[in-house]
Order: sequence, then C-alpha cells, then structure tokens
Amino acid sequence: MSIEVGSKLQGKVTGITNFGAFVELSEGSTGLVHISEVADNYVKDINEHLKVGDEVTVKVINVENDGKIGLSIRKAKDQPQRPQRQQRPQRPRNNKPSDTRPKENFEQKMARFLKDSEDRLSSLKKNTESRRGGRGAKRG
Repeated sequence: MSIEVGSKLQGKVTGITNFGAFVELSEGSTGLVHISEVADNYVKDINEHLKVGDEVTVKVINVENDGKIGLSIRKAKDQPQRPQRQQRPQRPRNNKPSDTRPKENFEQKMARFLKDSEDRLSSLKKNTESRRGGRGAKRG
C-alpha cells in the first residue's frame, strides 16, 4: 500500500521530541506528527498524550519530495457532523444612508481636501501665534 495524502493508516510511536512524535508506518516508512496535530486542544507537553510504543491511527497530510511524511492524529479522528447553520438574509450592498453627497470625481475630492487642509492649517497658525506673544519677549 503506497502512502498517499489523505489516507488513514495505523502506526506505532517510535520517538518523541519537544516538537512532535515520530510514527513508524507500514512498509517501514516513518512520518512525523507535529505537536499541533496531536490533539484538538493546545498541547503543552506531548508526553501527556503519547508514549513510545503507542499504536495510533494517523492521517497523511503531506508527503515532501525528499520523502518526509507529515501526519496528523487529530485529523484521523472522525469528526462529528456539525449542525447546519442557518443562512443569514443578505443585506443589500452599497446602500449607505449616511452617504447623501453626490458622487465626486477626483478633482472635486482633491479641491475639497485642499480647502479643508488650508482651513485647519490657518486655525492652527492662529492658535500658536497668539500663544507666543507674551512668552518670548525679552526681559529688560
């Protein structure tokens, strides 16, 4: 039996590291179950889930060109069917009641931006100049 992506196989844990577990498959090939593929929940210590010699069912999730085999224990488990979600009613798009302005072309938008910018800049200058008057005067 050749090892193909998506197939479920039986294997035996032959080694455990801090990043995953090595599983020996049929035909003498070995694959790696990454720590993120051991269980559905967060796995801090893989030794709490697996021991060397454990028989496990794994799913082949990838086979690299150099022969490395990526395995998953959590994807090999039959997942319970999720209940079908009800469809939400579709909202109409581009129906913005807050946008009452007529469509502007680029030049109109740029002119409005420049006017707003100049107004802000002039009010900023007025505020800063009125504050400078008494503080920077020379003392006699």
